[in-house]
Amino acid sequence: MRQAYTKMIAGAACMAVLAGCASSTPYLDSKFGQAVNAAKAQQTINPEASRNTDPVAGVSGAVAKESMGRYLDSFKAPPPTFTVVTPGVGTAGER
Repeated sequence: MRQAYTKMIAGAACMAVLAGCASSTPYLDSKFGQAVNAAKAQQTINPEASRNTDPVAGVSGAVAKESMGRYLDSFKAPPPTFTVVTPGVGTAGER
C-alpha cells in the first residue's frame, strides 16, 4: 500500500513539474508577427508594383548620367563656405 502512495505522489510531482513547461500564452503566440505584417501592408502604396514591366518615363539616359555624375562629385570636396559680413556687429567701442 505504501508503494502505491509513493507512486501516486511521484506521478503528481512529475505532472506538476511538466505543467511548468507548458506554454501559458497560446493566444499571444498565435498572433505573433501580425502587427508587423499589418504595418508593412499599410505602408505599401502599390503591392503589385514589382509586376509592372513598363519602362520608367521622364529623364533621358544622358541627362540622368550627367546628374548622377554631378551628385557623386559633390562628395569629393566639401561645399564652399561663405563669409557673412554684418555691418555694425563687433565694432562697438572701436574707432
